[in-house]
Amino acid sequence: MPHVYLSVPHLGGNEERYVREAFASNWISTVGPQLSLFEREFSARIGRPALAVSSGTAAVHLGLRLLGVGPGDEVLVSDFTFVASVNPIRYLGASPVFVDSEARTWMMDPALLAEALRDRARRGRKPKAVVVVHLYGQSADMDAILEVCREHDVAVMEDAAEALGAIYRGSPVGSLGDVAAFSFNGNKIITTSGGGMLVAQRQDWVEKARVWSTQARDPGVAYHHTEMGFNYRLSNVLAAIGRGQLEVLEERVRQRRAVAFRYRDAFADLPGISLMPQAPYGLHTNWLSCFTVDAEVFGASRDDVLRALSARDVEARPLWKPMHLQPLHGGCPRYGGAIAEDLFERGLCLPSSSSLSPFEQDVVIDTVRSVARPRRKRAVIPDDAGSGLRGLDRPAHGSTGSRPAELPARDGMWTALTRLVRRLVRERVPAARRRGDRLAAATALHVSNRVQS
Repeated sequence: MPHVYLSVPHLGGNEERYVREAFASNWISTVGPQLSLFEREFSARIGRPALAVSSGTAAVHLGLRLLGVGPGDEVLVSDFTFVASVNPIRYLGASPVFVDSEARTWMMDPALLAEALRDRARRGRKPKAVVVVHLYGQSADMDAILEVCREHDVAVMEDAAEALGAIYRGSPVGSLGDVAAFSFNGNKIITTSGGGMLVAQRQDWVEKARVWSTQARDPGVAYHHTEMGFNYRLSNVLAAIGRGQLEVLEERVRQRRAVAFRYRDAFADLPGISLMPQAPYGLHTNWLSCFTVDAEVFGASRDDVLRALSARDVEARPLWKPMHLQPLHGGCPRYGGAIAEDLFERGLCLPSSSSLSPFEQDVVIDTVRSVARPRRKRAVIPDDAGSGLRGLDRPAHGSTGSRPAELPARDGMWTALTRLVRRLVRERVPAARRRGDRLAAATALHVSNRVQS
């Protein structure tokens, strides 16, 4: 079977047509009509002025600079995130201070943020900004976060690199803070192969960032520079890909959510494995299908699942390693950290591509299920020899051995299992036959007959 990747680009709209237009016009550098149109169309979607840049990290960097972050400043930032949320703070000579997540959403904990802001103020270390990261396609609780930041007069940046298409109380993520950053990396829900977008509440901020993104050349014919700039602009060709991708964003969101919920339903009868919470205040895109594994209940650890998937040539990953555990940032102040550590120890991301086929997803599902050894209450089996041993894995008295002793027919669990197997056989045998996979069809029928015997 071909390798199953975690998250791949999914083209198929007008991307090629727009790229051909870019080539035909000879605009293939960091200016051109496709770039202007991409910024305009993205701005219309988010409701704020937008600047296309070379990466999501570049967008974070420019956004923090717009907020005045500089040497000696502190910036509060989510502890549970990818390192690109934090590195630009260091680029600017500032120091990150980490804030833990809340268990109900996995996003930054507003109550802990309030505590951190009060504590930094008492120490005379009022933060210059707060970077709120929207993770894996879900928005943080922005009302609560914005309220506490307003109380302390602290600016807010939304790192929405993983959450384009997510909604918070009717508004798109990226439209709520002072500035926001998006990513179009190849693994994101839509892609330009590599790229990002900066949005801000003020047009003059975007124009200032535009100057910085093109080496901050002063107006005039001469190459004259009075401040630091960067080579951060997106190319016109990549913007053409982005335009085509943006047109199918809603479809990609629906497809990613369908993948996540199919996993959820396939594991519904397995205790100890849970889909990432879906916060009630908005729409979670489920950019990645993220689960936590309770080894005590599931009967196998997160790492056991990852190893089994790797053996089947399936790419899966742990959740983000918290920033306070990273050698690069380990000495920074932090508030909390236990939630982020627990998510990292127990969490994993399963293949989530919007183009993931049912067959590929079945391989993932079957592999995860094969690792599970759910703990069930054992039947107490008397020992005729008086040895005192109990709960052995052997048939109870009077059993034929065809059914596990811990699942007597009268408790209804065996009936439920039989129904599940019948349903799976109805679904998978015809599919296997259509693929010409006689072995898979025969195996499914054999398992069905054994379970129902």
